[in-house]
Amino acid sequence: MIRPTGVRSNTCAPFRFLTVLAVVLFLGGPLGAQEKPAWKVTEGDYVAKDFKFRSGETLAELKLHYRTLGTPARDAQGRVTNAVLILHGTGGTGAQFLSPQFANELYGAGQPLDVTKYFVILPDGIGHGKSSKPSDGMHAHFPSYDYDDMVAAHHLLLTRGLGVEHLRLIFGTSMGCMHSFVWGETYPDFMDALMPMACLPIQISGRNRVWRKMVMDAIREDPEWKGGEYKEEPKAAVRVALDFLIIAGSAPIQMQKSFPTRDAADKFVQDYFAQHAKDLDVNDFLFQVNASRNYDPSPQLEKISAKVMWINSADDFINPPGLGIAAREAKRLKNGKFQLIPESDQTHGHGSHTWAVLWKKELAELLKASGQ
Repeated sequence: MIRPTGVRSNTCAPFRFLTVLAVVLFLGGPLGAQEKPAWKVTEGDYVAKDFKFRSGETLAELKLHYRTLGTPARDAQGRVTNAVLILHGTGGTGAQFLSPQFANELYGAGQPLDVTKYFVILPDGIGHGKSSKPSDGMHAHFPSYDYDDMVAAHHLLLTRGLGVEHLRLIFGTSMGCMHSFVWGETYPDFMDALMPMACLPIQISGRNRVWRKMVMDAIREDPEWKGGEYKEEPKAAVRVALDFLIIAGSAPIQMQKSFPTRDAADKFVQDYFAQHAKDLDVNDFLFQVNASRNYDPSPQLEKISAKVMWINSADDFINPPGLGIAAREAKRLKNGKFQLIPESDQTHGHGSHTWAVLWKKELAELLKASGQ
């Protein structure tokens, strides 16, 4: 069941959490205070009936919210030929891809994802944004979804909701990067190209798992959490969650430039918590972080047949290049290439994936190389 709302919008919600921390830190405030792109955006909801999760749990109605830009082009058989799926990271929404540093570099005339040529789809994942999530009312009784569930749900949105049976491109950031690898293995013929940014195609482990485990434990062990049935957000859990998100999403050079004194750094921390503590629902965040628990595409990387342009940033706290994992795993991709963006005063740590000026040339090359 599809419920388009036909919304025209020139605005988008503030970025949150890992995928957008660089925006909050270094643009001086939430996205709503910045220049707003004038893209025509259509919003809608697809409702999947009796959706079964890998845990065995079922939702009678799973709502999946989405935004689209552009118009579907169809071949002689009526199949959509120009669809592009863009996937957000942990805690984010599809709205983040309407931000100036992303949209203004990609969607305009002659740009890589020119919306007069491409049909761009920006969904909210399960547990995120306006899609079904714990804070809608089920709280900690919401189904324990994982990345495979999220990918399967988006496959339903595309095929049954939007009538899209093939994609020109899947572009994913952070969690969306990991979803890109899952898509490539689960539905290898569904897309021409994949552009995963800011992740590794291995089980969540090492420091990446450690910070996730620590923040999940902090939420569950906070007496104010009350098994997820709190009436007010548990303050200690919120504080720990935001502490970790600041560090995990930080970029050393940008932070030093923005906060060159002790007092400036202290003021940032104080202002950040005052502004963002109210935006975090700890049940939603707990489920979002826990969704990565089963992720591990490494054993099946050879199944990916689409052309791949995989890009990480050298100053990414979560996926540091010194591990050597990306260089090793990239060799297993049949049609893949890995590229590392060097650290500079233009990069934004984990959030470099959203600053399109850093990598839009590679995106254009991928689209050209994968053209049918």
